[in-house]
Amino acid sequence: MSCRADKPEEACGIMGIYAPNDDVSRLTYFGLHALQHRGQESAGIAVGDGSSVVAVKDMGLVTQVFDESALSALTGFVSIGHTRYDTSGGHNSWEAAQPHLSTITDEMIALAHNGTLINSLFLRRSLIELGVTFRSSADSEVAAKLIGYFTQESHHMREGIRRTMELIEGAYAMVLITQDALYAFRDPHGVRPLVIGRMPDNRGWAVASETCGLDIIGAEYYRDVEPGEVIRIKGTGDKDLIIEQAVPAQKHALCIFEYVYFARPDSVIDGLNVYQARDAMGRRLAKEAPVEADTVIGVPDSGVPSAIGYAGASGIPYMEGIVKNRYVGRTFIQPTQTLRERGIRLKLNPLSSSIAGKRLVVVDDSIVRGSTSRQLITMLREAGASEIHMRVVSPPVSWPCFYGIDTQAQDDLISATMSVEEIAEHIGADSLAYISYEGLLSCMTGRHSSHCTACFSGSYPIMVSEKQQEASFCDSMQPQWWPQESRGMNALF
Repeated sequence: MSCRADKPEEACGIMGIYAPNDDVSRLTYFGLHALQHRGQESAGIAVGDGSSVVAVKDMGLVTQVFDESALSALTGFVSIGHTRYDTSGGHNSWEAAQPHLSTITDEMIALAHNGTLINSLFLRRSLIELGVTFRSSADSEVAAKLIGYFTQESHHMREGIRRTMELIEGAYAMVLITQDALYAFRDPHGVRPLVIGRMPDNRGWAVASETCGLDIIGAEYYRDVEPGEVIRIKGTGDKDLIIEQAVPAQKHALCIFEYVYFARPDSVIDGLNVYQARDAMGRRLAKEAPVEADTVIGVPDSGVPSAIGYAGASGIPYMEGIVKNRYVGRTFIQPTQTLRERGIRLKLNPLSSSIAGKRLVVVDDSIVRGSTSRQLITMLREAGASEIHMRVVSPPVSWPCFYGIDTQAQDDLISATMSVEEIAEHIGADSLAYISYEGLLSCMTGRHSSHCTACFSGSYPIMVSEKQQEASFCDSMQPQWWPQESRGMNALF
């Protein structure tokens, strides 16, 4: 069993703002603060001022990358921002940090991406054969350079984006700026969320991965970017927001883990409040898997709303039993092996006065690899819990994800190799129960009834070949569209 973390790693967070009379870099900075939970490896902001695009990006949290001097250097009226978790490429480096900068003839663009492209290796190889060079292994850079090529050929950015969307496969929500315009677009299945907001007093527009990114800057939710759509913003009025269906929408497949784990509880995704969804999951689980106990506790943060729902439906009192250190994020200071074995205490610590001598229901969002759950239960035993009954508000994660979640090796997934009873014994729980697949779906009451549930069901909404499963990339034959000659592509990039 792998020693990697017992949670699906975060998706990335993206932000975009068009507001000529506002400090867009500072607004983007605060928006990224609200989206920091989606990625803590690197952060970046790019700004256009009408004549050029400049960017600042680096490894670390938003507060580690940006200070007053960095933000003061980013002047303009259109911006994008990104918080990153490495979902492809496997390199935690400055070059892979976003936004990515590229050029189309003499014009600079910047692009930021949430998701993973499963055919980026093939597209990269094709570009390299035409003389294109890359600075990183990130699939986002592939998208940026494809857009550049097709924009150069068609002389229209939206056409360049549309033709790129016809070729790239996988999950993506992207934002892009030129020196004077903001673009946003989303994959045909809508795997990753993307919303549009209206700035106060009609001063402009904003887009973000989640509505919490809009809330923090005072923007009012306007609508979702629908699957397959591309939007262009080049002004502050309603007529300046141009929305096109770039590629046909496919069966809706928003990642269900947005509700289970990724999104902030105060966000609204697809018309459904995340907190309400998690509360409903807990209530459903209480009906499906009741148990006699004294106290219900939740594993912070995403497990808490579900624990409150479980308590409400079961009649067992809810109590805070685990304290989270909210100032611990990803760090460049790595612990020794001895400290690593006790590393969970860096983030979570039991509240002994609440749990000593108690029969506990411990509600968590998921169990992926089992390591954290095992350490957590050991910690609760040491704090005096007499019984520990684990209740999980997602079904067993038995299948890898190829769309931007770090669960690409099935052997790493404990539910793929052990039964529920074996997992309970492995993690040291007196009992273990998961919400049913049907039960989880019944809690999804947003605008669409279908979601991506591949990690539970093995049913992938976007076809993934065996070679893609091996490398998370497509290694298929050269497509018909690809030019036989470079036609000067090397000069474009």
